[in-house]
Amino acid sequence: MTASSATARESRSGLDFKPSVLRFIWLGIQTTLPEEAPMTSPPESRTGAATSVDQRRAWTTLVITGLIIGTAFIAIYVGLQRNPEPSRLPIAVVSEQLSNNAQAGFGNAVAVTEVASVADGRAMVRHGDAVAVLGASSPTTLTLDYAGASGFSESGAARQLAAGLATKKGATVQENDIVPLATYDSRGLSAFYVVFGVTLSSFVLAQGLTAATAKVRLRHRLYAMGGFAVAIGVIAATVAGPVYGSLTAPFPLLALSLILLSAASAFTTKALGAWLGPAGIALAVLTLTTIGNATSGATIGVDLLPQWAQAISGKLPPGAAVRAVNNFGYFSGAHTVAPLVILTTWFLAGLGFVLLRQRTARRRPLTAEAGR
Repeated sequence: MTASSATARESRSGLDFKPSVLRFIWLGIQTTLPEEAPMTSPPESRTGAATSVDQRRAWTTLVITGLIIGTAFIAIYVGLQRNPEPSRLPIAVVSEQLSNNAQAGFGNAVAVTEVASVADGRAMVRHGDAVAVLGASSPTTLTLDYAGASGFSESGAARQLAAGLATKKGATVQENDIVPLATYDSRGLSAFYVVFGVTLSSFVLAQGLTAATAKVRLRHRLYAMGGFAVAIGVIAATVAGPVYGSLTAPFPLLALSLILLSAASAFTTKALGAWLGPAGIALAVLTLTTIGNATSGATIGVDLLPQWAQAISGKLPPGAAVRAVNNFGYFSGAHTVAPLVILTTWFLAGLGFVLLRQRTARRRPLTAEAGR
């Protein structure tokens, strides 16, 4: 009797324990995979066939979304690298005669700005208003002072165009990099990787918090994204700045730019997810990590991008952040107000839409109750 009682108690204990474990695991799945939530407790009125159709539709949608994002990522990144051609590359040219020759030789590839002296042209280059200044020290010698910090693609295009013009004139070119890249950023790609890393990590956080809506209150989700923005901005600025010496912008300004980038990315993702659900998260991937980073101007210079990419480059958070980081670091902070305003606008717009979504969600039950 005693053994039987013990066995019965163990059996009852096991029966009581298993549902608790299953409930815990199922809650975890619901939290991490919200798209599968409709699978729980299907209404009795629904047939097995209908449930099977819904399940097939759910995973098919996810597969198609993944294929679209992957295809877009590859097509955009690889496509922009195929054959970049300069379009109105800003170059300062000394003297009217040389300016006319350059305009005729370069065509629409270059936006020529005539300057009175090489010194005036160098000032434009150091201020970020021109990629290079072209002058002539003798009838057979051209001079080209350029900004290597404008990126390999843009400075390389300016040097190639100057060499072509010199060949036509039977002259040689003396080159001088007056705004060089940082010693530990020899390829000029550090800004791209830092911006990409901050954008991606902020997106992942916002996506996770969107999935945890049922377990984390909105106020705490907003605090988490704001605190994360400050933390990742400071960490990224510390690693890329003082530790590695790859980004030369003053630390406070570098950190500010990256904090705003993180906030813009996270709150935009959260807003899109709140209003559009899984489709909003996919849209955030396409807008921020795919199109935004590909057209930022960090890997391919802005003036070598297609017209459609040039039009949106500086208006998306990654492109605005790349401009802020590079301009603070290499061009004495010139033209940084617009990028910071753009980043702030994305952040505030995202926050506003998140709060608006919460407000409309609270009104719905009241409206339904009033209509009864």
